[in-house]
Amino acid sequence: MNNEEKGNSLEPKDISSTGTEPKLETTKLPEACPEDTNPAAPIATETPQAVEAIEQPVDADGSPSSSVESAPQADEKVPPIAVEPVSVKKPQSFFGEQPLPIIDMAPRVLRYRTRRDLLLFGAGAVAAVAGAGLLLPQTTLSRMGVRRDMNSRGKEWLLNKALRIDDDVAEALYSRNRMVPTYTKSQITPIKNNYNGATPDPGYISGWTLTLDGLASGLSVSLDIRKLMNRFPVHEQITRLVCVEGWSAIAWWAGLRFDDLLRAYSPKLQAKWARVDSSVNLDASGNPDPYFASIDLATARHPQTLLATHFNGLPLTVEHGAPLRLLVPIKLGLKNVKAITRITYSAEEPRDYWAPYGYSSNDGI
Repeated sequence: MNNEEKGNSLEPKDISSTGTEPKLETTKLPEACPEDTNPAAPIATETPQAVEAIEQPVDADGSPSSSVESAPQADEKVPPIAVEPVSVKKPQSFFGEQPLPIIDMAPRVLRYRTRRDLLLFGAGAVAAVAGAGLLLPQTTLSRMGVRRDMNSRGKEWLLNKALRIDDDVAEALYSRNRMVPTYTKSQITPIKNNYNGATPDPGYISGWTLTLDGLASGLSVSLDIRKLMNRFPVHEQITRLVCVEGWSAIAWWAGLRFDDLLRAYSPKLQAKWARVDSSVNLDASGNPDPYFASIDLATARHPQTLLATHFNGLPLTVEHGAPLRLLVPIKLGLKNVKAITRITYSAEEPRDYWAPYGYSSNDGI
């Protein structure tokens, strides 16, 4: 029996139409809560005139069935059934829109705060305009009637201070638990050869070794690619490489985790930085131009930081930094040193190839 049939079975039957019968009013119960399984049925309630009897089933001998309670007689009063509405509280989402709180504030206090905020904003805007104006060429400043001259060293100092503040904020917000998105193989896109200079000749690969300096043992260790591949497990990931030039590409990388290398060859106790070098790097004219970048050890220990050995399922090619390259998805591409030949750990932040050109030493994304 479905819900609709069950509702109809409770309706009065064989109602005569003499015109003097009492009227029957029905009051529906409120809708059931989600956890209720039975629908609410109409309930007969008394009117001021009378109460109508509901037809009862009878047994074979004509007597009323004992399985059904007797209906109220005409002279019996049935107390009305009070129906109270049921309110269902819906859970409020944490990110859902919340009602705005009402804040009472004296007009005098409000005027004071508004005036103070306006003055602070104005002072900040004037300072920003003045600082930016000092970086303009002297000829432009002269046309504007500004006599002060800031030499290139002073401008560089101001820019470096601004970059240092940016790096400090990035360091304060850094979280080892923050992971960059990963992708599927169907989302892989082409990636170009982006050496900062000319692509090296592959002749160096046969005699390639990785040298580790600044270790807790005080020794200098040299490892070839076979030792690295045999000793450490290989991890794969498909992540996006973001270049400072404005392009990006999704690629499938594999290699050992930098963190595994740090655990096997511990840096000295005071070390907080790693300088990653490539001695085989060339400039645009094809002349030797050693490339190097610095990363903090917290970044080196990030689970997505790899010393990559494979690209798209195959060993690295010279164009992509064979036989070993740094892959740091949480940093810009200029930190991802190709053809690594040396890693040096230090307590102080080391020099960075691009820092003299005004680039940030953090280069996070």
